[in-house]
Amino acid sequence: MTKSHPVLTMTGISKSFPGVRALDDVDFRLFPGEVHALMGENGAGKSTLIKVLTGVHGIDRGVITLAGEQVCFTGPMQAAAAGVSTVYQEVNLCTNLSVAENIFIGREPRRLGAVRWREMRRRARALLARLDLDLDVNAQLGTFSLAVQQMVAIARAIDVRARVLVLDEPTSSLDAGEVAQLFRIMGQLRDEGIAILFVTHFLDQVYGIADRITVLRNGQLVGEYPTGELPQLSLVEKMIGKELDVLERLDGQPRRDPDALAADPPFLDVRDLGRKGSVAPFSMTIHAGEVVGLAGLLGSGRTEVARLLFGADRPDAGSVAVRGTPASLRTPVAAIGHGIGFCSENRRAEGVIAELSVRENIILALQAARGWLRPVPRRRQDELVDRFVKALSIRPADPDLPVGNLSGGNQQKVLLARWLITEPRLLILDEPTRGIDIGAKTEIQRLVAQLSDGGMAVLFISAELEEVLRLSHRIAVMRDRQLVSRLTNDHTVDADRIMQTIASGAGHEEVPS
Repeated sequence: MTKSHPVLTMTGISKSFPGVRALDDVDFRLFPGEVHALMGENGAGKSTLIKVLTGVHGIDRGVITLAGEQVCFTGPMQAAAAGVSTVYQEVNLCTNLSVAENIFIGREPRRLGAVRWREMRRRARALLARLDLDLDVNAQLGTFSLAVQQMVAIARAIDVRARVLVLDEPTSSLDAGEVAQLFRIMGQLRDEGIAILFVTHFLDQVYGIADRITVLRNGQLVGEYPTGELPQLSLVEKMIGKELDVLERLDGQPRRDPDALAADPPFLDVRDLGRKGSVAPFSMTIHAGEVVGLAGLLGSGRTEVARLLFGADRPDAGSVAVRGTPASLRTPVAAIGHGIGFCSENRRAEGVIAELSVRENIILALQAARGWLRPVPRRRQDELVDRFVKALSIRPADPDLPVGNLSGGNQQKVLLARWLITEPRLLILDEPTRGIDIGAKTEIQRLVAQLSDGGMAVLFISAELEEVLRLSHRIAVMRDRQLVSRLTNDHTVDADRIMQTIASGAGHEEVPS
């Protein structure tokens, strides 16, 4: 195919699930040698379009053409064999196998039925060199960072002679340097004529790499645009279906005085809490009505702190007091009993249970707190679930729908609802807006501010410094699994100062009250 003719066309694509019309007469084109961003809110239909393309889901109506031939794949392996390879946000390789084995799994070079290990390692090194990667191909994949694992997944994808490479949220867990490396590889693949379908929620990344943009909203096509002709503000408005200034903005609104909040005894007072091999001993106070932001790079120990405070991991040092009384938070049940809730960063593995309904997922923590011998009456379940489905704008508003059928943003709202119905005094949110669209992100940020104004304490963990600054009264900075600084979020604190603190490992220390 030439650059003047699309390598992939999807025409009139429609797909429905029980109670949900995920795609409604959607058209999509992808040309050789381009990076094409697929944009839209969670629930807009992006993931469904990719799954329809790669044969995960069949289509109700429409036509898919690849390199001029009509296709209808029965699964991702058939799609990959035809030249359509996908790299997902969650790397789906085998971390217990070597790098070389992961690249060639199912396609190992063989002679008389025996794997030619030396040939496989040689080809793996050559393929990685093409992507400017110098790795020990004999090492287990699990010994490398998530960023490197994603690069290996891309190496595997292009080795199957991909004409179309689908990158579904590949940057959600990468830092700035890793994103730059990924973009360098994407640019190289584009120059080689590979067509790249790129899904991300980071607008700056779209404008840094994409040639064209297709926008979906509520399962329908909004339009296809050259990136240089679509300003960021217009893109956001097309994604959310309303003028941006209609959204209530938290920026610039008066924040409650951190010093006034700290004048009262803390709800949670942690002294020298730590766990060997996980996070160095740290001290922290969180007051009622206060949002404490936890900032730091990936791997800095943010999640480890959250897990210690919720009892998911057991500390081997330090003490905890809740409302001035010594407390043992050695299990999640104990933490829940003290009024602490926790929304995990890994909502798929540690949060929602995909096979259960929205209702069952929301009721889960409340039922656990009551004990399984005291079931929540069905009428009470319906009242609570209906209230929080409406309050959080969970879509579709069907409590009997399996939560696995919801978009990532709506699954995150279900997790929030789960903990809010327990009426926690402290809510720990670990990356609650990661991988969700700008509309859902704004709703969750607004909710955090409202909860804080209502007297709830919040520990807010996010890789996005602007988000931490927007919401937090105080900010704790992590580096190399140590709490290195505590900052009051006043006019002297900005993203640059936090980054400098992370880089230097030193900053202003406040004595815990």
